[in-house]
Amino acid sequence: MLSVSNPLLVVEHLTMRFGGLIAVNDLSFSVGRGDITALIGPNGAGKTTVFNCVTGFYKPTEGRLALARSGIAAAQDVADLTQSGAQHKQMPSGDIYLLERMPDFRIAHKAKVARTFQNIRLFQGMTVLENLIIAQHNPLMVASGFSILGVLGIGGYKASEQQAVEKAKSWLERIGLIDRADDPAGELPYGAQRRLEIARAMCTDPVLLCLDEPAAGLNPKESLELNTLLRSIRADHSTSVLLIEHDMSVVMGISDHVVVLDYGTKIADGTPSEVRNDPKVIAAYLGVDDGDEMNPAHGGAK
Repeated sequence: MLSVSNPLLVVEHLTMRFGGLIAVNDLSFSVGRGDITALIGPNGAGKTTVFNCVTGFYKPTEGRLALARSGIAAAQDVADLTQSGAQHKQMPSGDIYLLERMPDFRIAHKAKVARTFQNIRLFQGMTVLENLIIAQHNPLMVASGFSILGVLGIGGYKASEQQAVEKAKSWLERIGLIDRADDPAGELPYGAQRRLEIARAMCTDPVLLCLDEPAAGLNPKESLELNTLLRSIRADHSTSVLLIEHDMSVVMGISDHVVVLDYGTKIADGTPSEVRNDPKVIAAYLGVDDGDEMNPAHGGAK
């Protein structure tokens, strides 16, 4: 298992059952601060279930998901928070959140975890610019005092609204869509919609960005552009990225850390080169037993 010295997210013994089906089985891994971590595996391996637990769409049957927005998720601090029964606590090392105890909207707003979905979920009828402004509704609501100040445009709301517009325009410049700002999002080409969805997530200033198959449906040129965008997000914003992806050119090209699932169980955890050459990973993707995969008589590796 890859050692992560400064984890942002620590997943411990995560298990998710649906009746008699075990979708995720005793999974443990860490996401390093500022790292790009890929969660891969064959279809049905449990990858999206893990995402749904991290982002609060599912409440895990068992396990702990500790996120340290700053500092280090020290074992003793996490243990103290667990015993307290709280969702969040300011520890000496920084803010720590137990995501398994939080509803999805608090994970997004307080713990600063953002996600995209396998199927694009833009507001198709809104303009490209409006999609990025609406992502900033939490600070805008605070600026409005949760009252009619926003409608009247008085107090600090006007300045906050302008800041939201400027942030949206900055991201549109960055993803090459500033010329389409006033067009309906649904009229964008597929690859542009993918980039817009990532930009919308980044407008919430996340510490952890969860991307569910961001390269799905992209051509090779668009996949390279995606790699560049994700590297720049990591470099310029110190945002950690956790992604599910089937495009191995993306996974191996940008990941610092790869976790491999098969039937809900972790079978590999390491650097891209380590995972690429792991016999269990090869067996899972080829659909053969570990022993067969290494047996020349069955066409396996010698």
